[in-house]
Amino acid sequence: MYRLLLIIFLFLSGCATPQLIGNPEFPYPLDQPKVDDLIHVQTGHRINSAQMLDAIGSTRVVFVGETHDNPASHRFQLEVLQGLYQRNPGKLALGMEMFTPEQQPVLDRWTTGKLTEKQFLRQVGWFKNWRMNYAFYRPLLEFCRANKIPVIGLNAPKALVRQVGRTPLAELPPEIRSTLPEFDFSDPYQRALATSIYSGHSMGKAMSDGFLRVQTLWDEAMAQNLADYLQSPAGQERQMVVVAGGNHVRYGFGIPRRLHRRLPVSFLLLGSREIEIPKEREQQLMDVAMPKFPMRAWDYLKLTRYEKITVGVKLGVGIKEKPQGVVVTAVLPGSAAEKAGIKKGDLLLKAEKTALANQFDLLYLLMNMHPKQNLHLDIQRGNERLSLKVEFTD
Repeated sequence: MYRLLLIIFLFLSGCATPQLIGNPEFPYPLDQPKVDDLIHVQTGHRINSAQMLDAIGSTRVVFVGETHDNPASHRFQLEVLQGLYQRNPGKLALGMEMFTPEQQPVLDRWTTGKLTEKQFLRQVGWFKNWRMNYAFYRPLLEFCRANKIPVIGLNAPKALVRQVGRTPLAELPPEIRSTLPEFDFSDPYQRALATSIYSGHSMGKAMSDGFLRVQTLWDEAMAQNLADYLQSPAGQERQMVVVAGGNHVRYGFGIPRRLHRRLPVSFLLLGSREIEIPKEREQQLMDVAMPKFPMRAWDYLKLTRYEKITVGVKLGVGIKEKPQGVVVTAVLPGSAAEKAGIKKGDLLLKAEKTALANQFDLLYLLMNMHPKQNLHLDIQRGNERLSLKVEFTD
């Protein structure tokens, strides 16, 4: 009996190495996964949207990671925002990676109905600061405007990001260091992710270190700005939905863990995964061997199809604002602009009925056009004024 008890004790105390069963990231693999399946990852159960929203309704912070250029990913974000608003009307806020605290006055004017869309995008500097097609985010921002949901800018200013990327923190001027959030470089999972993303790039250690600093700045700044808002009089009673790129959210070691270090509130991770990807899209994906992490990537996962945005066209030119107006600085070979006869040095005067006083006027017009539409441009080439028709295709 004594020998039997000794064997059991030695086994339980770790002399025998247990075998890992399954995948910690997805402990219950799905049988025949389909687009639009919604999965509770911890159990592997398929559920519907109402069941998920009922379960997460009292969670203080709901992170919804995104694939920036997939409309299906953004529809899932909108579904979550709308569902939580129905359950918590007047007590919801939306935090966005796409904006910074410096842009907060413009965000506030937008959500209170004081700006048109064009005024909002011009004042917030959309085409300089985020650059993604606004159509991805329009439904989210219009829903917030219609329902007076505060939109909170979370990200670090671009000027600060550039400085941190180029210079080690200890070498930054004191006035810059004083604006930085508290940094934690010790997380092994974040470091492994950053290393994997850059493993396929031929660059030196300095650039790799710079990327890690920038990634940490993004996550720490967004966590700090979240904590500040949630503790402010405006945010104390609100539930927060946060939309950000998947690498800032999945596995929880980006923004969520850094928020929890500052403010230990309840949070959940929601994300999407493309299980149907067109061949032309596959060629654009980064060839990255991701590490295997010992935790779930998401609490809830939406399976999606990678879709193509159906609004917004590309002219295929480089442009620059000069005293005389918007000047073409380059024309891409094979572009719609080249086919229409636009040349480097052309001065763009008018697009349809819109006078082009600056780059924004042209970019806003192109953003709202659909493929296969035509664009009539009035240009000046030397002393000659011309009218050109630009034809867009898929």
